[in-house]
Amino acid sequence: MTKPSLPELLHAAVTAVGGTERPGQVTMSEAVAGAIDDHSHLLVQAGTGTGKSLGYLVPALAHGERVVVATATLALQRQLVERDLPRTVDALHPLLRRRPEFAMLKGRSNYLCLHRLREGVPQEEEDGLFDQFEAAAPTSKLGQDLLRMRDWADETETGDRDDLTPGVSDRAWGQISVSSRECLGATKCAYGAECFAEAARERAKLADVVVTNHALLAIDAIEGAPVLPQHEVLIVDEAHELVSRVTGVATGELTPGQVNRAVRRAAKLVDEKVADSLQTAAESFERLMELALPGRLEEVPEDLGYALMALRDAARNVISALGNTRDKSVQDEDAVRKQARAAVETIHGVAERICNGSEWDVVWYERHDRFGASLRVAPLSVSGLLREKLFTERSVVLTSATLKLGGDFNGVGASLGLAPEGTEGEDVPVWKGLDVGSPFDYPKQGILYVARHLSTPGREGSRGDMMEELAELVEAAGGRTLGLFSSMRAAQAAAEELRGKLDKPILLQGEETLGELIKNFAADPETCLFGTLSLWQGVDVPGPSCQLVIMDRIPFPRPDDPLMSARQKAVEEGGGNGFMAVAATHAALLMAQGSGRLVRATGDRGVVAVLDPRLANARYGSYLRASLPDFWYTTDRNQVRRSLSAIDAKAKAEGL
Repeated sequence: MTKPSLPELLHAAVTAVGGTERPGQVTMSEAVAGAIDDHSHLLVQAGTGTGKSLGYLVPALAHGERVVVATATLALQRQLVERDLPRTVDALHPLLRRRPEFAMLKGRSNYLCLHRLREGVPQEEEDGLFDQFEAAAPTSKLGQDLLRMRDWADETETGDRDDLTPGVSDRAWGQISVSSRECLGATKCAYGAECFAEAARERAKLADVVVTNHALLAIDAIEGAPVLPQHEVLIVDEAHELVSRVTGVATGELTPGQVNRAVRRAAKLVDEKVADSLQTAAESFERLMELALPGRLEEVPEDLGYALMALRDAARNVISALGNTRDKSVQDEDAVRKQARAAVETIHGVAERICNGSEWDVVWYERHDRFGASLRVAPLSVSGLLREKLFTERSVVLTSATLKLGGDFNGVGASLGLAPEGTEGEDVPVWKGLDVGSPFDYPKQGILYVARHLSTPGREGSRGDMMEELAELVEAAGGRTLGLFSSMRAAQAAAEELRGKLDKPILLQGEETLGELIKNFAADPETCLFGTLSLWQGVDVPGPSCQLVIMDRIPFPRPDDPLMSARQKAVEEGGGNGFMAVAATHAALLMAQGSGRLVRATGDRGVVAVLDPRLANARYGSYLRASLPDFWYTTDRNQVRRSLSAIDAKAKAEGL
């Protein structure tokens, strides 16, 4: 029997899921297979509706060697493992004459820890909670969740948090899970042989395709402690989010609450003098943080420097003491000690990093209304890190619906550590970009309307003319509106204004869970949904419920964002255009994602309305427009109202 061709495999997979092959999907699968075969790197832009999951899964399963697929979120991981992969494997099995195995791997804290469950949570002043297990019928929501999780632990085969339904709060889950730093290790833990996290790792070692997430990929790549099985092929889905996720993993934080918890955990386990030293350092740090004002610290102030050095040195002494006084005969003591050590090591690591003062780090204060002040440190750029850790030992395919910004891949490529396409040279990963298009006819299905006549948005204050325009557009559309706002304050103001003006239901992010909001938005065509960042990227509502997508303004990063402004300044000092490389690229990516909410199926029709005249008038406007789907473009407000009214009338005539 001859080896099946890639088109045969793709046809079988597409047929199995009840779809039809699309030219972009075929082109993508062939390009992914080619990159795998010649050990090269590939960036693939695959527009909405292309079927990109099958475009990379089919060549990955046909490869025969292990492939790691990393996507942006746990929800997307689950979709691949529970829906896409089972159907694809079933379809390819007869042709491949083997059944490829697949597995999902998450961070350790996503799995129930049997030691934590059975031996209890180390007691602390603010939350000695686990003894509630022994109480008769605890009445608190937390106590009820703890008892329910204990029953679930006897039933679950995976210990995976996502398999616990209904779900529980982060606080409740934290009582039965541990981080990788807190884990005793399978060989030292009395429950190591039964460990759910270890079982997931073992399944991954045997799988042909391992599905993970960007955060775990980042930890595997940059922390020097491999958590993923050996692989020579990596596929990164939703790759436009990778830089943000890696930056998050590489960011350190210190808060007074965190430091005080570390002190409490260590105090009972080390000599009083050593513990008092850490307590004193913690108090000095807390006093400084009470006065901290938000913003970047281009140089660490002298008083903060002294406080951090005291914290670093005291933490190092505690770590040494914890190591020297460990009682190996007491298993419970090991767990308490391990957790204390992990907490103090985090304090030591961040304090030392800031004290060392690398020119490649950005340090700043943040202040939150609820949680108070924090001190943060993040890398100025992760491009070098990614170039060294991600692209040197494997073939990498990166795919998303939004990778071409301003008409090419170079902006995203640079953020990933890749030189301009086609650049040759030592230590420069060679790559190529491919845009496989979309099955949608964007010029016929959508209109891009820019409200050129409006006033330019300022940093503060209301925009009365924008509110009037917003109300008129929503009225013309008959509801059916997804409002994407640059801030939660703007979304709230718009919802309040339109609830008083229009007889249309206005849903607002934060008033219900995101899932419930999207469900209600999709169910009633007259309903509008207003919100901020997660809606720009997380809404998939095909059909008549979403026929108008409104962006209140170009979503540039805040001018006072410490990390973004530092990155922009660094580009300018290197002779580049910092605004275009950082701020405009950030805005283009969000706008491309946001405008992608409009057309989700071949029958969709509608308008993307940008209520910011700079998209039409500013020099950078053409760059941003070139990053969006190829909608028919207009600044004619009357034409757009007529079009929206016609789309609404047609939907109503069809009973939609």
